[in-house]
Amino acid sequence: MLETDADADADADADADAGADAGPIPVTRTVDCGTAKLMPDVDRPRAWLLTVDGAPQSYVDLDAPTDLEFEYARRLAAVLDAAAAPAEPLDVLHLGGGALTLPRYLAATRPGSRQDVVEADRGLLALVAEQLPLPPDCGITVRAEDARTALEAAPEHSADVIVADVFGGSRVPAHLASVEYARAAARVLRPDGIYTANLADSAPFDFLRSQLANYASVFGHLCVIAEPAVLRGRRFGNIVVAASRVELPLTQVARRAAADVFPARVEHGAALRRLTGDAVPVHDAQAVPSPRPPDGAFSIG
Repeated sequence: MLETDADADADADADADAGADAGPIPVTRTVDCGTAKLMPDVDRPRAWLLTVDGAPQSYVDLDAPTDLEFEYARRLAAVLDAAAAPAEPLDVLHLGGGALTLPRYLAATRPGSRQDVVEADRGLLALVAEQLPLPPDCGITVRAEDARTALEAAPEHSADVIVADVFGGSRVPAHLASVEYARAAARVLRPDGIYTANLADSAPFDFLRSQLANYASVFGHLCVIAEPAVLRGRRFGNIVVAASRVELPLTQVARRAAADVFPARVEHGAALRRLTGDAVPVHDAQAVPSPRPPDGAFSIG
């Protein structure tokens, strides 16, 4: 049967309506570090999960930037929330961007903050800018650059907080795992500033212990935040580290961590020294990336 122009128009309208009913569709793109996918949350109209090569990287709800789905993001946010009085603006350097979850969170919770985000993957930055644009006048500057290079070029005492969440694939790169890197971070922080990082490891914690030794040699105060099962060596998982030259807001952070849907523990002082054991600072020449996660540790179908 021949199709008339009226029939074609009706079919086009029906297709458009069906597409509208279907809602957002996944976006897949080859980026510098692999294959990135943005997958819509079926329960929220403007919420997206970002994965790279199957590993979850970020979750963003454009309508609710303070809603943090990933446990490690909530732990980093707990450090940010305790870094200054509520709503007080901060100067923050983010090493690693992903979908800009924490910069969006901080812009919402601390308006007027100045945030500099460094992400090495230009293709990923382009995808996020296109599909998940930042709100205007949010105070967030994003640039494509290697994290260590940007850190070493940053002005001295220019940041209240440094947030490091850098993974090459599913591993923290070696050049961000040395004592020289820790010293570079300390130079950029203000005297009372806080360095916080998302790491991943499992027993016997060779990588984590070396990182604790690095930070302890530079900062006088240190803690880790993680689920008890991870700290007991029962499984591979994320471990958030916080370090400062001054006392950390341990009580506030511990309260938030304990109240989480997936409660976490804050280790510091003698307990942290026992965890560090006889580990010594690692220099650039000997630094190695974080361990490769076991199959299925972070990937999704």
